[in-house]
Amino acid sequence: MKYEKIKKASILGMLGNIFLLIIKAIVGIISHSQAMMADAFNSAGDIFSSIMTFIGNKIASKPSDDDHDLGHGKAEYIYSLLISIVMFLMAFQVFKNSFISLIRQEKFIFSYFLVIVCFITILVKFALYVYTNKLYKKYNNILLRANSKDHRNDCLITFINLIACLCSLVNIYFIDGIVGIFIGMWIFVSAYKIFIDSYDVLMDKSISKETKDKVLEIVKRHKEILKTNHFNATPVGYQYQISLTIFVDGNLTTFESHNIANRLEKEIDEEMPEIYLTVIHVNPIEVEN
Repeated sequence: MKYEKIKKASILGMLGNIFLLIIKAIVGIISHSQAMMADAFNSAGDIFSSIMTFIGNKIASKPSDDDHDLGHGKAEYIYSLLISIVMFLMAFQVFKNSFISLIRQEKFIFSYFLVIVCFITILVKFALYVYTNKLYKKYNNILLRANSKDHRNDCLITFINLIACLCSLVNIYFIDGIVGIFIGMWIFVSAYKIFIDSYDVLMDKSISKETKDKVLEIVKRHKEILKTNHFNATPVGYQYQISLTIFVDGNLTTFESHNIANRLEKEIDEEMPEIYLTVIHVNPIEVEN
């Protein structure tokens, strides 16, 4: 169900962005607006992002097999990393073109089609943002988060583009180049955030302190557990596999001590959706009577 929803979101994103790319490129070329062309570049990047989301989601949905014991969840992060790299390249191109346009004081031809395209873009992107953000909050998927943020950012970018278009009515053209530069910088910052999030998981960044503290709070409920150590966490897609060692009274039977561990594992798995798997080792400890 989860992967089908993500698949649908990526397809809708692709179709919406293809439509926006076509109308932005046509109007941008006719009017010579650098801001609109930068916006068209942004839509081209969005199409690539949607394609990567579709492919990454398809691979990540595959169950574990003999070669991949923990499944294929990290595919989401590999493809989000590719998205960020392409966004870096696009940001540089947009920034360069807009900067040259600003220096040369190039003018563009005002057209009400520029305004209409801006309004259409804002409406389409806002609808896509609401849809993908709702899915992201439900499934906590990094690809959906990248897409939802991108849709939200596009609304703001196009709104600023709209201001640049309207400024040309009073012969203020330099705003167009500035908006193009701003869009390039915005794409760069968004790419950086996606890159860092993906890189951290692929490099097996440890679980957050907040999540670890929450696990330890659950452990503290069990008075039979005298102490813990060797807490380890490994990212599996957007979740984590954790392992820890608990120490219990050595006078307990093997069944009793392992029953404590089993109950603890069940509680952690039920209360913390961010935990994919909990593995607990049990060690006996001598207790003075």
